[in-house]
Amino acid sequence: MKQIVETIQPDIHNVFDHLHTNPEVSWKEENTTTYIKQVLEEKGVKVTTFPDSTGLIAEIGSGKPVVAVRADMDALWQEVGGVFQANHSCGHDAHMSMAVGVLLTLLMKGVPKGSVRFIFQPAEETGNGALRMVENGVVDDVDYLYGVHLRPVQEMEGGQASPAIIHGAGLFMEGKIAGEDTHGARPHLGVNAIEAGSAIVELVKGIYLDPMIPYSAKVTKFQAGGNNPNIIPGSAVFSLDLRAQSNEALQQLREQVEGKIEAVEKAYNLPITLRVMDYVPAAETDSQAQGYMGEAIKEVLGDEHTMAPLVTSGGDDFHFYTINRPHLKATMLGLGANLKPGLHHPQMTFDRKAIFSGIEILAHTILKTLDQ
Repeated sequence: MKQIVETIQPDIHNVFDHLHTNPEVSWKEENTTTYIKQVLEEKGVKVTTFPDSTGLIAEIGSGKPVVAVRADMDALWQEVGGVFQANHSCGHDAHMSMAVGVLLTLLMKGVPKGSVRFIFQPAEETGNGALRMVENGVVDDVDYLYGVHLRPVQEMEGGQASPAIIHGAGLFMEGKIAGEDTHGARPHLGVNAIEAGSAIVELVKGIYLDPMIPYSAKVTKFQAGGNNPNIIPGSAVFSLDLRAQSNEALQQLREQVEGKIEAVEKAYNLPITLRVMDYVPAAETDSQAQGYMGEAIKEVLGDEHTMAPLVTSGGDDFHFYTINRPHLKATMLGLGANLKPGLHHPQMTFDRKAIFSGIEILAHTILKTLDQ
């Protein structure tokens, strides 16, 4: 396997260079889709695109079982050197390169039985790309699903890997207080939306769940008032960031937050509305899939570099696949890459050697899965 990976290194460096220098944001990965399609079709691989979205799937082998690898495609929109632009600061360019590398490796080595499907998924950063892929039926007949994500040095050093990333769940909400402005000299004629907002902040801070499960709830935006200091604002908008390590705890957190806001609404006699902006579920990984991944990591990196499942407060829409298709046995490879200073930092860098370790690990994992 290692010799095959060494053989394809120049091709994978070219793929990464192209993807890294041509980033595209969520749902606009048109050129990225076209490029990967071209690369794979030149190798004789069957590729399927979608009429309603960017992204594609490629498949080799035939029959059951079906093992899938998912790679996210989108870049972030952020300020880099004083200029706002698309930027691959989350490692998705590396993830796509690994998926291409695994496909080429298995083409050369051969698939003993079954099918291997490669899902190049758009819009992970907006949290809903996986849902579109589920709606398009790309995992309906899949038995095992594997993902991968580079890890920052704060979590894992280069040359290390984990057979699972235990992401937490996140819920992001926007609220609106809809009252009427009042003259500053006549506060008795209205309600100050800022005071209502302050009550929301304090009540949200006072929520308590099981302390054995990590969680947090906080107001992350509050806007009220205009340019005139003698007007008491009756309206305001605010945002909430809710996180918990389990889906059940997040649901409890949401119910408590909604209850606190209803209490403020009644106390201040102001209509307050909430809407969900985004939701990312917590990881639900499979022990058997983790086992295959762990064995593969040991073969490629050795026991001393095989880490325990990584628990992190970050999120990934990868877990929508298992939430919506419970039959899936899935896990995500956590790959150390000396990634600095951190994910989503505009100047993020990592050691490219990790791409080839990831290719080997994922290829071994797939073959172990198919061999069972």
